[in-house]
Amino acid sequence: MMFADRLDAAARLSKALHAWRGRNPLVLAIPRGALPMGKLVAQQLGGQLDVVLVRKLRAPGSPEFAIGSIDESGWAYIAPHAHSAGASDAYIEEEKRLQLDVLRDRRARYTPGRGAVDAAGRVAIVVDDGLATGSTMIAALHAVRARQPATLVCAVPVASPDSLELVRPLADEVVCLYAPDDFYAVGQFYRTFGQVDDEEAIELLAGAAAAPPRP
Repeated sequence: MMFADRLDAAARLSKALHAWRGRNPLVLAIPRGALPMGKLVAQQLGGQLDVVLVRKLRAPGSPEFAIGSIDESGWAYIAPHAHSAGASDAYIEEEKRLQLDVLRDRRARYTPGRGAVDAAGRVAIVVDDGLATGSTMIAALHAVRARQPATLVCAVPVASPDSLELVRPLADEVVCLYAPDDFYAVGQFYRTFGQVDDEEAIELLAGAAAAPPRP
C-alpha cells in the first residue's frame, strides 16, 4: 500500500474511523507531521483537533532512531534496545532534559495562553503518520490515558508489526491500515513525505482553537 501524501493517508484513515463520526471525538495529533492529518480526520469525524506533545529520545549519532520517548510531564519510555544503541544512563538523562525543553517551548508556541484540551470522558483519537519503533506513540498514549478519556484510540496509516504489538495494550482500539513485514521507514509508504514546519503547525492549531467543539 502506498499513500500519495499525508492528506491521502488521513482521508483513508478517516473512513476506517467512521464508527466515531458524530460523537465529537478529540483528535490528538503528534507534531509535527501528523497535524495536517489530524485536522482532516477531525473534520471528517465532526470532532475537535488538538495536539499531544511528546518527543522522541534520539540515539547517539543517529537522531532519526528512537531509543525512547518523553511526554510533557517528564514521564519517559526507555526502549529495551537503548543501551545497545550506545546510550548510557547519563546520555539518556541529558537527552530527556533537552527534549523536555523542546516540549516546553512547543507548548508555549503552539497553544499560547492555554493548555491541552480536556480529554476527560471523551473519545480521544491519537493520530500519527506511522509507527517505526512505536516509542513516540507509547508516550502519547500514556499522556492521554492520564487525562481519563472514555475511550482511547491509536490511529495510524502504516506501522511495523512489532510497533503495533507494543502499543496495542496501551489503547482501547488500534486502527492501522497497513502493517507490512518489510517495513523499513514510515516515509517509504508515502510518495510525498515533506516536513511540516512550526509555522504550519501553529497555524493549524490556531484554527482549531478558534473553532468551538461540537456538542
